[in-house]
Amino acid sequence: MRRMMRLAAIVVGISILIAGCGVKNAESVVKDLDKVVGGLESYQGSGTMTLYTGQQPLEYQVEVWYQKPQNYRIALTNAKKDITQIVLRNEEGVFVLTPKLNKSFRFQSDWPQNQGQVYLYQTLVQSILVDNSRQFVSDKEAYVFDVMANYNNGSLARQKIWLNKQTYAPQRVEVSDSNANVMVQVQFNEFKFDAKFDPKAFDMAYNMGVQQPSPQTDQPSSAQPENGVNGADGAENPQTDGQVPDDAGAEDRQTDGYVPDGNGVQNEATDGSVPEPDGAGNKATDGQANDPNEATDGNVPAEDGAKNGADSADAGQTDFTVMQPSYFPEGVALKDMDEVTEGGTKTVWMRFTGTYDYTLIQSKPRDQAASYTPGFMVDLGFTVGQMSGEEQQTLTWTYDGYAYRLTSASLPEDEMVKIAQSVMSELDK
Repeated sequence: MRRMMRLAAIVVGISILIAGCGVKNAESVVKDLDKVVGGLESYQGSGTMTLYTGQQPLEYQVEVWYQKPQNYRIALTNAKKDITQIVLRNEEGVFVLTPKLNKSFRFQSDWPQNQGQVYLYQTLVQSILVDNSRQFVSDKEAYVFDVMANYNNGSLARQKIWLNKQTYAPQRVEVSDSNANVMVQVQFNEFKFDAKFDPKAFDMAYNMGVQQPSPQTDQPSSAQPENGVNGADGAENPQTDGQVPDDAGAEDRQTDGYVPDGNGVQNEATDGSVPEPDGAGNKATDGQANDPNEATDGNVPAEDGAKNGADSADAGQTDFTVMQPSYFPEGVALKDMDEVTEGGTKTVWMRFTGTYDYTLIQSKPRDQAASYTPGFMVDLGFTVGQMSGEEQQTLTWTYDGYAYRLTSASLPEDEMVKIAQSVMSELDK
């Protein structure tokens, strides 16, 4: 009898000890997460994202800033190529910026409400909250959730999320396909709630300029901009006022054919075929800047003004590297490849045929200011692309000074993403 009483006392003591240590089950953690995400004011996180979607892993440094209500700044850096692209959302809209190349594009999008990213805290917590079949494990230092992946890429099926036991800050994320192969991994090195930001941290012009914002001070950080241009002088093609040109101005700048019209691609057939390169000249909308002897502002002599600009542009075209995708959907092969020059800009057309018919167009456009583009944003991992069109869809993206357009009437979206990622895999070699 005494032995049984001792055992009962031990059990009660252990129960009290466990309760005192704050051990939680999945239900209590989920309730806490709902409160945390509902009360978010701001956060700042940084880490490493690795993509396993190509023949070799692609690694990027990622930095995420959020400030209530809808300010986001995501910087994706390829350390090997020294390239940084910034996805920025503020009250003016959604922008994709490449400061080093003085390029910016403005999207008509409610991102990230309609689609999240693996490095956004709200996206991770929401995937936990909505999955009633979630799996939960409490290890030594983290709560681990295994839930369904809710991303536009249909090949991503599940994700495991490691959360700090004390703060619920994310530590690691692994996103897997239906065969349990890890396709995306994010390892957070730092994550802090209630971060304080520079007042200009989410300003488009400031992010394109010389002084990169700092998350916790109103002074410029020591990090130099990628374009290396003095802030007072502005970029080579100034964007210091942060204003986005009107629609007419945007149309006049679309000389490289990169920005598609409302149907996806200008002058292209709806059956998935793409016109021959000798008709590609129709894609230029103004054709006014093609004369290398013509000054651009009317005040600078041709030999000192536009000629130098043309020489610089020509130099940029001489180092053009054709990037063919390393991934082909089953039953697809390269049909042909042509090179054309449009208004001084070299363009390569690659046509593929078989199970799916599609065309990949690569160009190296000159500096381009922010302009509206139709469609919706697509997460490519290494950057954000834009999908437009209905019967015929076009996926466009920019990277390392190149603009890409992938057009097809039959290619599924997840296949388009795989092809885009395989192009970057080749570029990263």
